[in-house]
Amino acid sequence: MPDTNISIAGARVRFRAAGFAPRDIPVAGAATLIGLLVLWQIAASLGLISTTFLSTPVQIGRALYALAISGELWANLAASLQRLAIGWFAGTAAGLVVGVALGLFTIARSPGMSVVSAFFPIPKIALVPLFIIWFGIGEGSKDITVGFGVFFPTVINTMAGVDGVPRGLIRMAQSFGLPWTSIVRKVVLPGALPAILSGFRITTSTAIILLVAAEMIGAEKGIGAFVLQAGNLYDIDNLMAGIVVLSVIGLIVSWILGRIEKALLAWR
Repeated sequence: MPDTNISIAGARVRFRAAGFAPRDIPVAGAATLIGLLVLWQIAASLGLISTTFLSTPVQIGRALYALAISGELWANLAASLQRLAIGWFAGTAAGLVVGVALGLFTIARSPGMSVVSAFFPIPKIALVPLFIIWFGIGEGSKDITVGFGVFFPTVINTMAGVDGVPRGLIRMAQSFGLPWTSIVRKVVLPGALPAILSGFRITTSTAIILLVAAEMIGAEKGIGAFVLQAGNLYDIDNLMAGIVVLSVIGLIVSWILGRIEKALLAWR
């Protein structure tokens, strides 16, 4: 192991230039979640939490097991995941194209940003009834809702990522005579990638929220529809089971994005 101390005028000085590099410790994260579940169960067992309004982890586990055995869980989960994938990928693909265009072309920047600034603040949940009127109560309205909500944050994060690329790197590439397409592909897009991937974490959460809202308004199958039905029946165990499933989806998506970030940003 290299010596991390240096000598200045005969005195030993501790090396401090390690940089800001926090490490991810998966075991600590898992232990935190498990500890919270244990505390939750203990508090309910001691009567500190009323199980009339909040099921215990054991009760939720039993409900999930029953749903899995009956097949109801998988039917609702499959419907939600399909809508989530279609809407998120469509909105992300369109947002990336528009965001790169706004970041690179002057002719597109002002008109595009005016449209984005006008539509982005609108709560997308409020548009769900309108999308149902336009596209029907089937899958189209739900896919459009998710895609529309994902599109605008993706545009903003992508454009910000392109703007954040050091101009010194671009000028250096130009001085070496690289064509415009090579500069975009080898300098601009890799430099914007950290901001784009960070935006994905936001848009996936947004997509899940909008998906649940759309399913609650008009869907026979899906986790959102299941949660709404359980709430109407005052079935707290199944209601909490549906919420747990949504949380697990978020955790899995976050883990996948983390692996993608490590693979694509290894050069950092």
